[in-house]
Amino acid sequence: MSIKANWSYPTAIRFGAGRISEIADACAATGMKKPLLVTDRGLANMEITTKTLDLLEAGGLGRAIFSDVDPNPNEKNAAAGVRAFVDGGHDGVVAFGGGSGLDLGKLVAFMAGQTRPLWDFEDIGDWWTRANPDTIAPIVAVPTTAGTGSEVGRASVITNSETKEKKIIFHPKFLPSVVICDPELTVGMPKMITAGTGLDAFAHCVEAFSSPHYHPMSQGIALEGMRLVKEYLPRAYADGSDLEARAHMMSAAAMGATAFQKGLGAIHALSHPIGAIYHTHHGTTNAICMPAVLQFNKPATEGVIGEAAAYLGVSGGFDGFCAFVDDLNASLQIPKTLAGLGIENPDIERIVSGALKDPSTGGNPVEMTAENTRELLLKIV
Repeated sequence: MSIKANWSYPTAIRFGAGRISEIADACAATGMKKPLLVTDRGLANMEITTKTLDLLEAGGLGRAIFSDVDPNPNEKNAAAGVRAFVDGGHDGVVAFGGGSGLDLGKLVAFMAGQTRPLWDFEDIGDWWTRANPDTIAPIVAVPTTAGTGSEVGRASVITNSETKEKKIIFHPKFLPSVVICDPELTVGMPKMITAGTGLDAFAHCVEAFSSPHYHPMSQGIALEGMRLVKEYLPRAYADGSDLEARAHMMSAAAMGATAFQKGLGAIHALSHPIGAIYHTHHGTTNAICMPAVLQFNKPATEGVIGEAAAYLGVSGGFDGFCAFVDDLNASLQIPKTLAGLGIENPDIERIVSGALKDPSTGGNPVEMTAENTRELLLKIV
């Protein structure tokens, strides 16, 4: 099955196998003449990256790359990226990769023209209005995983390397002008990354669907996103060259990030400080947290999760849904506890404190307190 489409929601998306060939045209559509491709170290020398640079160069847009990006990008990566952008005289960013490359690329385009420090734009109240919107460079996003959905997001998650806290930097213009979703770029993902990123997309959908906030559009998107993960993540995991499965997972990733405008919850509130302190893979950490969080939220979500189970064709209502999640995690070799990620004797109080300060707590259907969050965390250590 060949899946190819052009979508205008939530931004201009060129979807389909082989569409990376349109990268130069996508950049030109935003007015870029000298883009900087921002990606992570692991992707810098891979064939999909060099091919993209070849296409930019052939299109008369130069050949420039910045790849000093950590798996959990931080303010030092951001400062180095901004220097590369300014020193190179660039006028736009191609954000290329998984969540780290996409988040850092978007941030470089945002910060290159600002005069205030990075943390002044944290997603608190109306802090985003402090930014000068006229100096934000255009962004073309090219995801190479199917998980974070950062390609359709209006924020970047950046770790403060001094405090070991993940911060969300927000501005409406973080939303890329053009996205190229080419499932061929995800074929080379290792099984572990396929599983972790796919379960990240699933966590976004589950938490958005469970959030008590009102956003019916997100509710529908989250539900179908869950279905796509259920149907196609096992296929993508079993056969990385299954382009139909890879394509549907790219859709699920974008859907999860679109849906969580409705809110996230305790899964992300826990995984953000865990990842910031111990540098774990975000999606895999989410997957470990999910079973315990589902039970934690049962008093408020038994009905709504039961509705999701019915849509997914999972029998047994809430309990059946939880059993499905347990089985899915097991089939994808996800550890049951943080110890499976090499975290021994975690700093419980530090994680709890970070979780309660995380903005995701506001979307959790059960109010999170120091006491119940500590009890929740102890179930996954």
